[in-house]
Order: sequence, then C-alpha cells, then structure tokens
Amino acid sequence: TAFFHGEIDEMIVMSQPEGYEDSEKADHVCHLRKSLYGLKQSPRLWYLRFDRFMSDHGFKRSSFDYCVYFKTIEGGDKIYLLLYVDDM
Repeated sequence: TAFFHGEIDEMIVMSQPEGYEDSEKADHVCHLRKSLYGLKQSPRLWYLRFDRFMSDHGFKRSSFDYCVYFKTIEGGDKIYLLLYVDDM
C-alpha cells in the first residue's frame, strides 16, 4: 500500500482498466495522479515522500547510506532509523 502514496511529478497516462471501459469514450485514457503497483516510478516516488517526511520531522539522512536516518534529541541522545525493503 505504500506505493499508492507516491506523488507523481510527470504526465503519465494508461489505457482504461478492464471492466472500466466507457463505450462512448473507448479511445480515452486515464491520467494517473497517484502511483500504482507495477509503475516503474512507484518505488522512487514513495522513497521521495518518505525522505520528505523524515526531513520534516528533524531527521537527517546519512551521506553514506540513504536508508539510514538519524536525529539528535535532548541530552545528546540519538535516534537512528534504518529503512529496509526485502522484495525488489
């Protein structure tokens, strides 16, 4: 479900899904406003949204590994968040 939250930043169209065809507009296409499973841009769009969320909450991204975020809190303690995806 994470991929459904990516914000598309380019014009992407697709043919009408099976079962949704409108016989009066059979030559029309769907303009995607959100990412979908199977869309090659979906993983990157989700990651960009996640990165923006972490940054907005005061986390910094490691320059050595973009899947590691950290934040220094009161008293000098640190919070580390590691992002792991297991199905590529």
